[in-house]
Amino acid sequence: MAQLKLGQKLAEGKTKEIYELADQPGHVLVQSKDQITAGNAARKDQMEGKAAISNRTTSCVFRLLQEAGIKTAFVRQQSDTAFVAARCEMIPIEWVCRRVATGSFLKRNPGVKEGYRFSPVKLEMFFKDDASNDPQWSEEQLIEAKFCFAGLAIGRCEVDIMNRSTVAVFEILEKAWATQNCTLVDMKVEFGVNVMTKELILADVIDNDSWRLWPAGDRSQQKDKQVYRDLKEVTPEAMQMVKRNFEWVSERVQLLLEPQSQGRVVVLMGSASDLAHSERIRSACSSYGIPCDIRVTSAHKGPDETLRIKAQYEGDGVATVFVAVAGRSNGLGPVMSGNTVYPVINCPPLTPDWGAQDIWSSLRMPSGLGCTTVLSPDAAAQSAAQILGLSDHLVWAKLRAAMLNTWISLKQTDRKLQACNL
Repeated sequence: MAQLKLGQKLAEGKTKEIYELADQPGHVLVQSKDQITAGNAARKDQMEGKAAISNRTTSCVFRLLQEAGIKTAFVRQQSDTAFVAARCEMIPIEWVCRRVATGSFLKRNPGVKEGYRFSPVKLEMFFKDDASNDPQWSEEQLIEAKFCFAGLAIGRCEVDIMNRSTVAVFEILEKAWATQNCTLVDMKVEFGVNVMTKELILADVIDNDSWRLWPAGDRSQQKDKQVYRDLKEVTPEAMQMVKRNFEWVSERVQLLLEPQSQGRVVVLMGSASDLAHSERIRSACSSYGIPCDIRVTSAHKGPDETLRIKAQYEGDGVATVFVAVAGRSNGLGPVMSGNTVYPVINCPPLTPDWGAQDIWSSLRMPSGLGCTTVLSPDAAAQSAAQILGLSDHLVWAKLRAAMLNTWISLKQTDRKLQACNL
C-alpha cells in the first residue's frame, strides 16, 4: 500500500486520531489506538493489539454496509491500524438502537426487566458532551439546536434520515450476526456531513466498542466491551480475557461478508423473442448479487424438456426461484408450479394488442398451483430476492438498504419541492 502524505491532526479521541491527507483533498486517515476506555475514560487502559483488532472490525462492518448500499464515509482499509475515510464534519449525537433492554436503559426506565425485547427496535439519541456525561436528547432538542455542519442545516428532514438510517444499519447487522448465532443487543452509530458533497452519511467507526453482542442470546457469554466495563479489578489476566473477546469478534465479523447459502434465479423463457425481457430480469438479479441462468423451453411444445430442465436444477441442492417468461398463453408458469415445490414467479412480456387477454393465463390458475405474477422484470427480480433473502443475509441487506435509499430519495425530493413552492 502506497505511503500516505499526512497533513495536520484534525482530531483526537479516546481510541483514535484523525489526520488530514495532504495529497487527497476531502479525505482523512482514521488511526486507531491501543487504548480501551469506559465511563467517559474514567477507566482507561492500554491493550496491545487493540488498534489492529478494532480497525479490522470496523473495516469489515463498513464493507458489509457499503456493499449492501448504505452510504458511509469509509473508503478503504489503509493498514493494520488505520483506514481512509471521506472527511466529514461530525454531528455530535450518538444514535443508539436497542433490540433488548439492558445497560443504561434499565437505570433510566425502572420497572423494565433486563431482556425485554423491543419490536420495533427502540431508538435513542445522546448529545456528545463529556462534561455533562452525554445527556439523552429528544428529536425536538436536536432540531431546536439548529446545528449546521459543512453548510448543511440539521432540520427535521436530516433528523428523520438519521433516524431511519440507524434502524436500517442495526437491522442489517442484526441479520448478519444471527448467521453466527449471535444476538446484536444494541449498538451506537454517528453521522457526519461530507465536506465535499454536503451529503449526510454514516461515519466514525463501528467496532467492538460500539455494540453489545451475546452469543446464543446469552449475556453471560458477552463478547463486547461490556466485559471490560464489568471488571471489578483490571489485572493482566483480565485484560487478556478482554483481548481474546475482541479477537473473537474481529475473526467472526469477517465471516459476515460471506454468504451463508447462495441461491439462484432460473429464468425459463418460451422463445428467443423473450430474451430482452429475460435479460432485464438477470440484470436486476445481479444488483442483489444473485446469479441468474436463462433457459429456453416451451411447456406447450416440449413439456418433457421443460420438466427435465426443472429436475436438473432441483437435483443439486441450490435454493432456486424459477421465473417463467412466456407471452401469449403462459403454459410455463402453471406447468412448473404444478411440478415443483420451488417458488415460481410469472413475468409475462405483455404486448399492447393482446396483453389484456394474455395476462389471464398467468393469473387464473387451477387449484393446487401457487405461482405468483408480476409484470415488471425488476419486480420479478425483487420478488425472487425477497424469497432468497430469507436465508441469505447479504441479499436481505441489499433489499433493506434499497428500501432505506428509496425512502431517503422521496424525503429529499419532497423537501426540494416544498422549497420551490415557498
